[in-house]
Amino acid sequence: MESLNVLWMSTGLANFELGQVIMMLVGCGLLYLAIARNFEPLLLVPMGFGAILTNIPVAGFSEVGGLLHYIYYAGIDTGIFPLLIFMGVGAMTDFGALIANPKTLLLGAAAQFGIFATLFGAIALNFVGLDFSMKDASAIAIIGGADGPTAIFLASKLAPDLLGAIAVAAYSYMALVPIIQPPIMRALTTEDERKIEMAQLRHVTKVEKIIFPLGVLLMTIFFLPAATPLVGMFCLGNLMRECGVVDRLSSTAQNELINIVTIFLGLGVGSKLSAEQFLNAKTLGILALGAVAFSIGTATGVLMAKLMNKLSKEKVNPLIGAAGVSAVPMAARVANKVGLEANPHNFLLMHAMGPNVAGVLGSAVAAGILLALVG
Repeated sequence: MESLNVLWMSTGLANFELGQVIMMLVGCGLLYLAIARNFEPLLLVPMGFGAILTNIPVAGFSEVGGLLHYIYYAGIDTGIFPLLIFMGVGAMTDFGALIANPKTLLLGAAAQFGIFATLFGAIALNFVGLDFSMKDASAIAIIGGADGPTAIFLASKLAPDLLGAIAVAAYSYMALVPIIQPPIMRALTTEDERKIEMAQLRHVTKVEKIIFPLGVLLMTIFFLPAATPLVGMFCLGNLMRECGVVDRLSSTAQNELINIVTIFLGLGVGSKLSAEQFLNAKTLGILALGAVAFSIGTATGVLMAKLMNKLSKEKVNPLIGAAGVSAVPMAARVANKVGLEANPHNFLLMHAMGPNVAGVLGSAVAAGILLALVG
């Protein structure tokens, strides 16, 4: 009987707790969004599966000596995985639309207003019983940039205990861009504004595309060195893409490397979705603040584009302002889709890519500012 009891106590059935069951269901929910709804599948599949693995009783996946423990501390705690992701994203990014129309940089900057508005929102939640420090609030605020790697990088530096909730919120709202953004865009624009057709962008030379990442890096070094880990890796990836002499390296960064790192990044984030870390009031507060941050970022981008349309000689469709959040390229596609609904001849994709890639830089700069101020 004693042997049978020992055998029983070694099974999962004997050790399951309610919280673990709930978090495994959350992991299944993430898998559903990725597989059935095609929402950010590249990251949500390993993240959801990681959430299931880390909540298996007795297995010890996330404990010292477990696989997920080493994945997390080797790549996320050190900040290596988000930086490698940024290099891959840089290698996949074409800055031509931003170079051709530099004014759209303002739209990317305006969309980051949600980050700083949410910073104060997180601090305000202390008055309703939630205990967020300044570092916690800064890590939560970056969700407003809709940039998963940046959110993970900053959370790993400032609030590692909140990493799971912040990562889930960031990637969930990135995945929900086609659902969240259109109502905000329609509410803040008129039918005539949505019909505005923009002039074709000028041709951008290869020399301009090579100089651009070097110039961005130089400006970051001069004015915000704290942001150079993210911006530097992003610029390296983009330079490999544009210089034309390291096609093998560029291809690897865009494909094999970023795919491998994405698998491990998802599993590492999933390891932080354990019941004891995730099931609390703070998590609900983070999810609520993330929605507010993303909505504010979308709205400020649209409002800035409306202002530019009033002041500029050339017409600016306000819809492209919503692409200022750095969910590349989904936010630009959404702007294009809403524009086509209003005017079947209105192709905004390339125009929206300008603020979209500017948003990537904007979120990295915002992360650098927060890291410099409170890190």
